Amino acid sequence: MTAASEILHASCVAVEGRGILVLGPSGAGKSALAIRLIALGAGLVSDDRTLVVAEAGQLTATCPNPAMQGLIEARGLGILRAPVVDRVALALAVDLSQREPDRLPPFRTVTILGIPLPLVLHPQNDHFPDALMLYLRHGRQA
Repeated sequence: MTAASEILHASCVAVEGRGILVLGPSGAGKSALAIRLIALGAGLVSDDRTLVVAEAGQLTATCPNPAMQGLIEARGLGILRAPVVDRVALALAVDLSQREPDRLPPFRTVTILGIPLPLVLHPQNDHFPDALMLYLRHGRQA
């Protein structure tokens, strides 16, 4: 059986073997959020375009262009080098195109290549990157 795959307009970082897929249109802040997460200890899988593969009920992410691996755009600074993670199992998706209206939001998912992935929307707060790091490292209370 062949694995399904798709290149998404998304950035991806990894924290302790768990990946965050950052979705959103151009200018939404995908790279900016990835840079904040990298500054907090994440590794870069891919910037702006991510190859997602579905196999055996699991989604994994890689950089679709080896020449761009370990490089991330920082508006106003240029292309920066970042610590590289070759491949990661996805644990969470973040959609920067949608604002989170709820203080305590419900559990959400997004389906990618037929596989549901936990989803968070963009809240209006400054601690979002820090909270994402806690989420990946320690989970979310039901």
